[in-house]
Amino acid sequence: MPWLLSSQLDCMSSSSSQRECERTAFSLYCAVRERLPVWLLEDMRTMEVFCWEDGHPRAFMPSEALLYALVHNHQDYARYLLNRYSVSALKAPRCSFCCCRGSGAPHLNLAVRYNRVSILGMVVEALKDCDAQSKPLEYLDSCGGCAHVADAGKTAVQLAVELSHSDCLLLLLVQGARPDGLEVALQRLVSCDASERRHAQRCFDFLLLFLPKPPPLHHLQDEPQRWQSLLGNEVFSWLCGLAPPPLLLQALRCLARSGPDRISTLPDFLQPHSWQ
Repeated sequence: MPWLLSSQLDCMSSSSSQRECERTAFSLYCAVRERLPVWLLEDMRTMEVFCWEDGHPRAFMPSEALLYALVHNHQDYARYLLNRYSVSALKAPRCSFCCCRGSGAPHLNLAVRYNRVSILGMVVEALKDCDAQSKPLEYLDSCGGCAHVADAGKTAVQLAVELSHSDCLLLLLVQGARPDGLEVALQRLVSCDASERRHAQRCFDFLLLFLPKPPPLHHLQDEPQRWQSLLGNEVFSWLCGLAPPPLLLQALRCLARSGPDRISTLPDFLQPHSWQ
């Protein structure tokens, strides 16, 4: 096209390359969705799939592939990526919307949002193996990155409480994540429907197990009868600073810190809700 300026030709060429990058990335997305074998997915990622960044194509990173594995619950592929690349597979990719450098813990938040308990367990195991300089506890407590992302500003624990994903919450707390979100957990108890009530109650109970001491909750005393009937006298009194924690709560704390399976396998009469 001799009538086009060289700058226009460059733009068209870039646009064509960008579309090709998008096509190859989407093909990998579909392949992960179809649960294709790990070896085939890795061949695609390393030889056929590219991303568009700063006006140039680049190789598709393991951390981006791990996001696909999380969305579609491809546990074999997630396991391979975490075993092969360790914590580098958890690096936050660059945002495709605002082009800012990746920050936060998108893999943790995505695992919680989709309730991928098995893959979340693989992620926290990978964090255990990293050296002290990687600061795994800071990663567990990091917030979402860009402001336009749905989970921006929320830690994985806060998101688990908000969504009542109790199994994810317990796994994070056992690994040392900060037990934030008690206010949200209380609101969930009074606002959720009957189908979600059990999981909302479990989230609230798990937070109590890992709280060193209750935060100031002055609004509880504004409606004491309502909260007493909801929480039970012992828990209500402890949260208001009027009494020590219930004996069962104190007994279960050591058990909870030894592993998420220890609490889940207890008989019903020893589950946390029974202290109320």
